[in-house]
Amino acid sequence: MTLGELFREGKNALLAAEVAEWELDAWYLLEYAAGCTKSSYYMHFDEPVEEEQVRKYRELIRRRGRHIPLQYLTGSQEFMGYSFLVTEDVLIPRQDTEILVEEALGSIRPGMEILDLCTGSGCILLSILKMVPDVRGTGTDVSKKALLVAEENRKRLGVEARFRESDLFEQVTGIYDRILSNPPYIPSGVIDTLMEEVREHEPRLALDGGADGLHCYREIIRQSPRYLKPGGMLYLEIGYDQAEAVTGLMEQDFTGIRVAEDLAGLCRVVYGSRKP
Repeated sequence: MTLGELFREGKNALLAAEVAEWELDAWYLLEYAAGCTKSSYYMHFDEPVEEEQVRKYRELIRRRGRHIPLQYLTGSQEFMGYSFLVTEDVLIPRQDTEILVEEALGSIRPGMEILDLCTGSGCILLSILKMVPDVRGTGTDVSKKALLVAEENRKRLGVEARFRESDLFEQVTGIYDRILSNPPYIPSGVIDTLMEEVREHEPRLALDGGADGLHCYREIIRQSPRYLKPGGMLYLEIGYDQAEAVTGLMEQDFTGIRVAEDLAGLCRVVYGSRKP
């Protein structure tokens, strides 16, 4: 079987399985399985492929056809220009969350202490530590398996960070200049309506925000002031329709509350400063 024939087989299989990005995903998996680039593909598309590469590619296509996310198959996802390990124990880092990092970077300075709640893969905290020198950071998550992924990403990026198993602030000590979080915020009743890749394969623990999607926000906003230094700031990623509810929750203890939009013009981040 030639490289071109194998690619065509993969595209047809994913199209039949109703995978949304069937052609693109078939290509990414070919790159991953056969180690080819666009240029090498066009130079060698009519040449035979090693049997082991054929076997590997077909298995990846079979699993992608079952709507297992591409990133879980390749084990990686780019975020803020860095490559992160991802497994089914963590949410796949998304472009929406880059808005949270970008907004926070506007106020983070060397010497600060940062707390990242619901850290998952560690992509938020580790990106900031990679980009701003002399910042100290702690990431917490209720999932031990997620923290193993975060620790591996810390090693890969070559930064110093502390990770701690904790249900929000349960095991947190000290005070911080900035607290950031992309908490579970999807209402429980909505999860079963999400695309199959999300509802069947991403960790429900990291998705489910309770009956109205606001459970974690209530706890984070209620407890954050005691863990923030004077003038410290809280940054929260939100669902597109949660800005009014989350800003309302913050009004008692926070000032200068602002909402940032994503590239689609949807509300994506709420942040503010701890009141004196």
